[in-house]
Amino acid sequence: MSQNRKPGLRSAARIAGLGAAAAVALGLMSTGAANADTFVPLPGGEKVVDAGGVNVKIARNAESALLSPSLAANGASRVAWLNGDVFVDLGGDVPDEGATLTTGYIVGCQIDITGLSGGIAGGISLTGPNLETVMSLPVAPGEVKFVKLGSKSDLKPGVSAVQYRDQQLEVEGCGGHAQARAYSVVEVPGNHYVKSTLYGQPFSLG
Repeated sequence: MSQNRKPGLRSAARIAGLGAAAAVALGLMSTGAANADTFVPLPGGEKVVDAGGVNVKIARNAESALLSPSLAANGASRVAWLNGDVFVDLGGDVPDEGATLTTGYIVGCQIDITGLSGGIAGGISLTGPNLETVMSLPVAPGEVKFVKLGSKSDLKPGVSAVQYRDQQLEVEGCGGHAQARAYSVVEVPGNHYVKSTLYGQPFSLG
């Protein structure tokens, strides 16, 4: 003879408790997912200039950005860790003083930087030769700033490079949408003067 038993108050309370615990766990998982870092792979690119007596090729690859939410928990700041390899290949009649390679990022707040060029005023350098220095960049809404990561001078014919890993960029004071875009400039003085800029793909900083 079988008996059908209904769960008592203790069993019902235990089931309810397990359900509440599961709901709390799911809530914590959702919160973590919302605040997780975002990895942004960026495409490489290259540019070739033939100035008659001088040949210049600029290339960028292995570029990426790891975006993190603000530790200050406010909408006006965000953090990005930047990576990239920039190469220049020189050929031809390069003068004795050599060429210069400079690389960095354009950062804008509440403005589309897709079509911006390196001729915009306001370029600034916040770092020295140490590429591991943390850069804290105040950018107001509607403002664009240039940040130099590093440069090399006295470049001779052949291949030279500037490489950076986990370069931390902190954007402060931007209460709206922020964007960044890599730039690399090669300048060759002399009779066959060359100044050429390679831009990267714009990406959102949040």
